[in-house]
Amino acid sequence: MTAPTMRAWQVRKPGPMATRPLVRAVVPVPEPGPGELLVEVRACGVCRTDLHVTEGDLPVHRPSVIPGHEVVGEVVQIGPGLGARSGTRFAVGDLVGIAWLRHTCGECRYCLRGHENLCPRSRYTGWDADGGYAEFATVPEDFALRLPDGYSDTELAPLLCAGIIGYRALARADLRPGGRLGIYGFGGSAHLTAQVALARGAEVHVMTRGGRARDLALALGAASVQGAADPPPVPLDSAILFAPVGELVLPAMAALDRGGTLSIAGIHLTDIPVLNYQRHLFQERQMRSVTSNTRTDAQEFLDFAAEHRLQVSNPQYRLDQADEALGDLSAGRIAGAAVLVG
Repeated sequence: MTAPTMRAWQVRKPGPMATRPLVRAVVPVPEPGPGELLVEVRACGVCRTDLHVTEGDLPVHRPSVIPGHEVVGEVVQIGPGLGARSGTRFAVGDLVGIAWLRHTCGECRYCLRGHENLCPRSRYTGWDADGGYAEFATVPEDFALRLPDGYSDTELAPLLCAGIIGYRALARADLRPGGRLGIYGFGGSAHLTAQVALARGAEVHVMTRGGRARDLALALGAASVQGAADPPPVPLDSAILFAPVGELVLPAMAALDRGGTLSIAGIHLTDIPVLNYQRHLFQERQMRSVTSNTRTDAQEFLDFAAEHRLQVSNPQYRLDQADEALGDLSAGRIAGAAVLVG
């Protein structure tokens, strides 16, 4: 009997998008392992981390990996051991989300203190294991996510990384109630994070390139928009850097008020130029990185999305246009969070 196959995209040789590192492929449908679910993909978000994997900004963890970690799909098969396990969370036919964090050890000091995002043995969808730029994908049931009602599949997909990591970045920014938040870069994650901050009463100022991104920021309620490195009109209590551009750390730090915090949201950042202590760090300004997220972060954000209807800008591409979608993301032609369908 011939094994079933599926359409997929693989990163055969990471490099700039102009070198066409993303290659179409027909591969076997994966078999769910013990404790895993097989999911038929309905939609998969196009995340900047996918671009970093494809272009080689991140080291290769799985040769010819299928990228994609913002996956919305239907459970079509239960892996060995789950059917008999008490407390099984999902059944065939359920809609689930597959996100970036795929595995943690549960035993190290980081996991035991609730910081599983720092687990040295963590593994990630679309980097360590094949992801959602395909017709089917697997996920450990313990890391599959329940999704909020009231959203379409294509609206749900960006919530699974862009939304979740932005939520953690906002927490790391330590924004005071009603405070002034600066957002540097305004793509898929930023446009969702801005809405969370606004719903909590923040005053949001956006620094970004591109007319469409600025228009989107204003439409969502930003108090001001300006160029990526331009100073905001007021001192900032907190800021989040979403653009993977180390040079923006300096203007972002300089824009902070006394005691302000800059949260750097990306998994990859180009080199940061030399900081000037008096201009950028003195008066208790601080800088924090963001490393993945915990499952608690994910659930808190998805619960927030269930209670507060977020506007999701989700330009759509067909699955066979995945390379085009990543090319548009690389060139800054996408406002919001692109999604692959069909």
